[in-house]
Amino acid sequence: MSRQTIITLNTNGPGLTEFTEQAAYFVQQAHVQMGLLTVFVRHTSCSLLIQENADPDVQRDLHQFFHRLVPPGDDPSMRWLSHTAEGPDDMPAHIKAALTQTHLSIPVDNGSMLLGTWQGLYLFEHRSRPHRRQIVLHLN
Repeated sequence: MSRQTIITLNTNGPGLTEFTEQAAYFVQQAHVQMGLLTVFVRHTSCSLLIQENADPDVQRDLHQFFHRLVPPGDDPSMRWLSHTAEGPDDMPAHIKAALTQTHLSIPVDNGSMLLGTWQGLYLFEHRSRPHRRQIVLHLN
């Protein structure tokens, strides 16, 4: 039996927002002993990550790495961009989303996600301002 829900996350601008607890609660409430949780973000300027959730320096370093890899559209190195109508953060956000993931698959056993000890589920916001993001959780 499949189950599905949509959760909404409010971001504070660029960076990682953890939603491991919301996904774990959904899996627990589904009463599925074994299956596969698919997580899908319904947007093109943010992405999903499974990442360490113990040391916040990991999240800061990831954010800084992607900022250096793909600077804002008004940076001189980004003059080649054509898609600029939605602001200097939009096309770089699309590029970052293309380099990461818009969906994840997590095995479920005994009613729990089989994440590693330090793994958490994150929405990676790539835009400069806060957004409301929708994530689909589908358990099969």
